[in-house]
Amino acid sequence: MSTATFDTHQAVRRLEAAGIETRQAEAIVSEVRDAATADRADLATKADLAALEARMYRALWIQAAALIGAQLAIAGFVVHLLSQ
Repeated sequence: MSTATFDTHQAVRRLEAAGIETRQAEAIVSEVRDAATADRADLATKADLAALEARMYRALWIQAAALIGAQLAIAGFVVHLLSQ
């Protein structure tokens, strides 16, 4: 696996040439460098996202069933009140 180099000095110069102040350019470049070298162990994988999607889908169906049950209970109560 090859590592890409990031010339921070050149990046700051380019940002300054684009009209960004030096302090802001340095802060931007610092954040980009930190993001590029960050530990990626905490990032979600496709498997993590698939599991999350499955849990969300299951929760959606549970909520739908609960709403239908509540509507049926209310409808039954209304019918009971009207039949008296």
